[in-house]
Amino acid sequence: MTPATSLFSPVEADLQILAENLKQLVGNHHPILYAAAEHLFGAGGKRIRPAIVLLISRATMLDKDITPRHRRLAEITELIHTASLVHDDVIDESEMRRGVPTIHSLFGNKVAVLAGDFFFAQASWYLANLDNLEVVKLLSEVIMDYAVGETQQAINHFDTSISIETYLKKSYYKSASIIANSSKAAGVISEVSKETAEHFYNYGRNLGLAFQIVDDILDFTSSTDTLGKPAGSDLKSGNLTAPVLFALEEKPYLEVMIERKFAQEGDLEQAIALIHDSQGIQRARDLAAQHAKLAVEQLAVLRPSESRQALIKIADYTLSRLY
Repeated sequence: MTPATSLFSPVEADLQILAENLKQLVGNHHPILYAAAEHLFGAGGKRIRPAIVLLISRATMLDKDITPRHRRLAEITELIHTASLVHDDVIDESEMRRGVPTIHSLFGNKVAVLAGDFFFAQASWYLANLDNLEVVKLLSEVIMDYAVGETQQAINHFDTSISIETYLKKSYYKSASIIANSSKAAGVISEVSKETAEHFYNYGRNLGLAFQIVDDILDFTSSTDTLGKPAGSDLKSGNLTAPVLFALEEKPYLEVMIERKFAQEGDLEQAIALIHDSQGIQRARDLAAQHAKLAVEQLAVLRPSESRQALIKIADYTLSRLY
């Protein structure tokens, strides 16, 4: 499988600058907040979201260099994403993230929640300083969508009646909104047409959905070591994803075990076995492939370039994680 970072060669130097700038963006307002930022940004991660912003920026500015506002948008995107991860880890009580201890496991829940809030606030401040109302609206929507997605997920725990449409809507709020809106924002800064900017939005939306569906499949097909969390942990917590929802159509007894929240011994193991014995995982793969294909189709508006090719390869990489 191609490592994600090798896909980013057209913006490798840009990502290096981004990595150096991220800690400065948070600033040294308080030693613990700065330590939290240093810890988070030092842990690395794939940086897929800012890479997509930078690739769209370069793909739309072929005849000249990208602007400081493109770079700042990429940094804001990563700052918003990181803030959401800090809050996610508190909600999920995760001890590790990207192979390092989470902020709440190091500093406690109060500091983690406040650090997440602080990162969101800093992102909003830098966003306002871009002096582009449309971009402000797009990225502000991302922050709102995160909260809506988390709330929706919490409300729908162990609810076997939710539809694939509801699942995709929640997945959009939690995972795809940031890629969709930041992709469109990159186009807005490049002053592309409204129609072209909408193509970038749809690229990000479909790519984000494909990425989330693949993550949800890996919860059943990957080892604990690969995932960094126990396999089947989403199901155990009552978060019903695409493979489960498809499997429920074939395996009625699965509903019984989910609705009693796996209270009886062996319930969870039996539920996982039923999902593997159904078409749930394959149908989820097909759904992810459908969204990845739709994402690539949106890039037809771009002139051929290394950056455009990299954006196509990111969609291919998303699916290749399954094999």
